[in-house]
Amino acid sequence: MAVQSNSVVENQSILSRNGLADSTPAIEVKDLEMAYGSYVLMRNISFTVSTGQVLVIMGGSGCGKSTLLKYLIGLKEVEKGEIFYHGRSFSKAAPEEQEEMQRTFGVLYQGGALWSALTLAENVALPLEQYSKLSRGEIAEIVSIKLALVGLKGFEEFYPAEISGGMRKRAGLARAMALDPALLFFDEPSAGLDPLTSRRLDDLILRLRDSLGTTIVVVTHELPSIFTIADTSIFLDAETKQMIAHGDPKELIKEGRSDPKVREFLLRGDPTKTPIGLPKEDESETQINSKGPAKAGF
Repeated sequence: MAVQSNSVVENQSILSRNGLADSTPAIEVKDLEMAYGSYVLMRNISFTVSTGQVLVIMGGSGCGKSTLLKYLIGLKEVEKGEIFYHGRSFSKAAPEEQEEMQRTFGVLYQGGALWSALTLAENVALPLEQYSKLSRGEIAEIVSIKLALVGLKGFEEFYPAEISGGMRKRAGLARAMALDPALLFFDEPSAGLDPLTSRRLDDLILRLRDSLGTTIVVVTHELPSIFTIADTSIFLDAETKQMIAHGDPKELIKEGRSDPKVREFLLRGDPTKTPIGLPKEDESETQINSKGPAKAGF
């Protein structure tokens, strides 16, 4: 039951991120309209995400980033447009088929959404107890593996109130990974975290992508995280109610590569400044090669 982290899996993940593996997207959204009753929030949203990629959903406050996440995981019903996962329609599937597909999802909510009366081990065990036929011993073993993966070995019997905010986020991630999901969804994972803790969470997200080939969707407006973890991104514009950019933010930031609003967002309104979280071009190779193992102590 050991977690795979060999070079074969890593190579498959790299091929997928570069679009050289299976041509069927892990996620495909076609002409999605987001609305609350008669009020339309966004129109004609279309994008794809390859297996093993990290997609970041960007945009200003109130543009509908978290609402889009609700559509993607089935908390809001699609009335116009369609959502596919690995070539299968999610939005038009029967309820029982949707539930089956949702079991391949892992979701990390902003606050971790842990049950306060349960220990970390009990929180992580919940989906296994509900959706698997594993024995108690097998569940306990998986719980230990997942908590160790996020750097929480030895904290199994702690309650959420007894640990830090960053640790609660990681415990929530361990629970999201309990059923070995093919897709992980994060809603503002860095919200409320200090810069170092946020960076370590970014490193953990990248390790999941590289070692397990997980496809990951992240809602965030944190620029350091955007430039650190995103393989691709979309930008939602509240003014036009349209998705106005789709691609690697490191490319979108270049002059003439995207809508001026996107560059303004990524440069914090000042084109003379270096993007936060993006290494200088002449130092990027050195920084990448000098990175050691990510620290788990947050």
